[in-house]
Amino acid sequence: QAPIVVAGPAANPAAATAAAPPPAANPAPFVLKDTEVRTIRAKALQRDYEIYVALPPSYHSSPRRRFPVLFVSDGDYSFPLVRSIAQRVGNRAQGLEEFILVGLSYAIGDTRQYSRRRDYTPTPNGEKTRDESGRPPLFGEAEGYRRFLAEELMPFVAATYRTDTTRSIYAGHSYGGLFGVHILLTEPKMFSHYILGSPSLWFDQKVMFAREKAYADANKDLKANVLMAIASYETINKASNDPRFSRNLDMIADMQDFEKALRSREYPGLSLTSEIIPGEDHLTVFPAVITRGLLWALPAKRD
Repeated sequence: QAPIVVAGPAANPAAATAAAPPPAANPAPFVLKDTEVRTIRAKALQRDYEIYVALPPSYHSSPRRRFPVLFVSDGDYSFPLVRSIAQRVGNRAQGLEEFILVGLSYAIGDTRQYSRRRDYTPTPNGEKTRDESGRPPLFGEAEGYRRFLAEELMPFVAATYRTDTTRSIYAGHSYGGLFGVHILLTEPKMFSHYILGSPSLWFDQKVMFAREKAYADANKDLKANVLMAIASYETINKASNDPRFSRNLDMIADMQDFEKALRSREYPGLSLTSEIIPGEDHLTVFPAVITRGLLWALPAKRD
């Protein structure tokens, strides 16, 4: 006869406590299901990077199908976030096309701040600050990192997984958005879509505006699909005491000026969308940015 199980509080709490198993000495870490971690050597940079990969639900059941790939910067933060959001968008992911997610993590052995400041910025003229490791920060290796992605990391992903190489999507926020602008103005065909959240266009006295002009002087077209989005609090409001407003950077004005410059070129191959997201600030806006970006870049295919 099966034992009777009674739901609810134990009749003798002391006995229940005594019967509880002791805590494990080495509890197992929480693991994200259906994900992989790969380590890739950046030969020219002489550094190792981890990437995090999440495969779509039908990847193994549809062996002939190839999938678009979304590459997200700051993978330690963005990878689990984007993976979770993608599973919810449009009635539990029904509103999205399935895709392979690749989180771009930091160089092994470097702190998050040190790695992203170095790899995501286009010039060595960064802020005068120190890294939490105690090392002086390093800036300006965006082009070296971009070449690593283009020549080593992305070919590895294409060779390892069933990818649709015509649809590689980039998403980045803050310095990650700045890095996306660098790619856009250096090798726009590297990605089919760019999701640029709160790009740090203020960096090095707005150097990317000069880069944009140089690109326009040398090119008659910019073939890319670009979504730029930013939080409504990313501006200066001296009349408000709300600490969420920026104190010295008007990133909304920077993004709007950059958008205006791009539109003034009248590139026939450029599709550009921008949005100011209400109620968010620089540190809270990325979930809203990526939700909009997924719906924009990977809407569900309708029969």
